[in-house]
Amino acid sequence: MSDYIQQVVDTIRSKLPEYGLKVLPRGKNSFSLIRGTEIVMTVRDAGDIVELSYKGKKYTYDKWYTKPEHLSAMILNVLEHQEKKQ
Repeated sequence: MSDYIQQVVDTIRSKLPEYGLKVLPRGKNSFSLIRGTEIVMTVRDAGDIVELSYKGKKYTYDKWYTKPEHLSAMILNVLEHQEKKQ
């Protein structure tokens, strides 16, 4: 995984079991959060931007402004407010 993606995964990994989620690496630049066989969210490092796909919508973030810790906090915030805790 890219360094950026690895930092995001390392930051959120401990909170994922609360939502019944696991990390599924998808090549060197992306990962998905899965619940069983359902893909809940996908994050992809696309060079100068990072793309996040969630509930059929794609969001892009400039990596210059959105550091890994900021994206991690945003992902956890979305999970807190949109996904049921297990």
